[in-house]
Amino acid sequence: MGQQYPSLSQKHIDFIADQKLFFVGTATADSRVNISPKGMDSFRVIDANTVAWLNVTGSGNETAAHVKTHPRMTIMFAAFEGSPMILRLYGSATAVHRNDAEWEELASLFPDMPGARQIFRLAIDLVQTSCGMAVPLFDYVGDRDLLSNWARKKGDEGIRAYWEEKNQSSIDGIATDILDKNG
Repeated sequence: MGQQYPSLSQKHIDFIADQKLFFVGTATADSRVNISPKGMDSFRVIDANTVAWLNVTGSGNETAAHVKTHPRMTIMFAAFEGSPMILRLYGSATAVHRNDAEWEELASLFPDMPGARQIFRLAIDLVQTSCGMAVPLFDYVGDRDLLSNWARKKGDEGIRAYWEEKNQSSIDGIATDILDKNG
């Protein structure tokens, strides 16, 4: 059933490329565990032990708060069509913000997304697969454009005001440094 690997194989990379949805899990030593669904063509494999995903503005900013002090992260993909499989990537994450030297290089890997606030880079130390035979089958209909439309309508100044109001700390009160890191 489950197998573990030190890095991504081509089979894993091909599986990731076919997925429309992934989940990110983070926590500090004493915070709530946060699990976030992600989509929108926001995931890239850099190499067999490095992946990156673009994080757009949302109602919270838990991942940024957690990674600041506890960089461990788990990313999970599940096959909702085709052969069953669950793929988990475990490792240490870094948040890259607009003011960081790496931003331009990493941002160039993704389509321009309104409201982009961080790119998380994960150094993978373990890849695990499991059967996924209990995961239901779903048909992919398409991406939602609601979040992108909302961010476009707000504009850069509106997004910054939203960060100030809603994204400066986690639900456990951990600072995200979003305004300091994004200018």
